[in-house]
Amino acid sequence: MTINERAEKAAELKLSGQCNCCQAVAGVFADTVNVSKEDLHKISAGFAAGMGCMEATCGALVGANIILGLRTNGEGTARLSRELLGKFKAKCGATICKDLKGVSTGKVLCECEDCVRNAVIALGEITGE
Repeated sequence: MTINERAEKAAELKLSGQCNCCQAVAGVFADTVNVSKEDLHKISAGFAAGMGCMEATCGALVGANIILGLRTNGEGTARLSRELLGKFKAKCGATICKDLKGVSTGKVLCECEDCVRNAVIALGEITGE
């Protein structure tokens, strides 16, 4: 599956209501890590709505970071995580859920399905997919 196909599949999962943003991103990479899709779904369950009702990091970005850690076996992940954060922010305009959704400003920077797509694509850019 190409990175763009993974991005579209993740967006479809999010839009279907089957999972949150974090679960959508992590789930489409289940075939690339040694963790089942079901376990990834459980691991990423608490990161809906930016964890803490939009107060924290976008769940899509968290999902990409979970996969990044699994794929690097934790080696050099912090450096790559910083790169992932920068790529995501450049694509979406922010990294905090409430900022992305324009809670304080009334201006939505990036819809959830686009955050999910962008997180998958940013991860693909870092991993060379």
